[in-house]
Amino acid sequence: MMLSEGNQSIIPTFILLGFSEYPALQVPLFLVFLSIYMVTTVGNLGMIIIIKINPKLHTIMYLFLSHLSFVDFCFSTVVTPKLLENLIVEDRTISFSGCIMQFCFTCLFGVTETFMLAAMAYDRFVAVCNPLLYTTTMSQKLCSLLVAGSYSWGIVCSLTLTYFLLALSYCESSIINNFICDHSVIVSVSCSDPYISQMLCFSIAVFNEVSSLLIILMSYILIFITVMRMPSASGRRKTFSTCASHLTAITIFHGTILFLYCIPNPKTTWLVVKVASVFYTVMIPMLNPLIYSLRNKDVKDTFRRLVVAKLLCHS
Repeated sequence: MMLSEGNQSIIPTFILLGFSEYPALQVPLFLVFLSIYMVTTVGNLGMIIIIKINPKLHTIMYLFLSHLSFVDFCFSTVVTPKLLENLIVEDRTISFSGCIMQFCFTCLFGVTETFMLAAMAYDRFVAVCNPLLYTTTMSQKLCSLLVAGSYSWGIVCSLTLTYFLLALSYCESSIINNFICDHSVIVSVSCSDPYISQMLCFSIAVFNEVSSLLIILMSYILIFITVMRMPSASGRRKTFSTCASHLTAITIFHGTILFLYCIPNPKTTWLVVKVASVFYTVMIPMLNPLIYSLRNKDVKDTFRRLVVAKLLCHS
């Protein structure tokens, strides 16, 4: 909501401080984040292409993984270009509409990734605990519903929180002590009472985190029980190996969220918040394709064939 002064409307603008308090680090940080963004783009788009061209990867698990790669690419693209821009320009302003749009899309892709990881945990549970019924249980229809449900709930959460942010009043110019338009920093610069918006955000965040973690924990507890009952040690190692990549991605993703949003610590400085935000919005989208590709023989073999084919074309 804009403030009005007489007959004129005041369009709010925000100033993203980012890492401006460290002027000597602006260029090094720009190079680091640019490299991370390039790896993120190549890694996630490359993962989607590899899954598409290799018939062996046309399975339910890789369907989820391709959507996870798409979400990670979009998540990073919403945040990183503006972060890079603010590291090399003096004017660090962002328009009101630009700030709201950035929050809207980061919320959408963040919530979608949360439930996409939960859907992948359920997929691993069915594959390990009910292998004979896997194709029947994890039907194409159910998988499509799980993927569509993740995106749909992300859209609902994003539009709901964005609507209540737009209902607030804002001053003409406000300083945001972060590099991203997060919900907490936007409501902190509002001129009206943000209590309803804050409580709604808290309720949605708690529901999303508890429900997704409950699905993940229950799935992996049952997987662990099933694996420990296996008579073969090699069978146990193989099963744990297939789940290791997903467990690593879940631990990094939810560990960062819990640290950043769910563990209140009055001694936490803005620098710590910014570093954690960088890890959540910039680093994790880069790490996911690396985690899944480095431990996956089919993905690595397809990548090698692509590289060899490219080299042969040039030669």
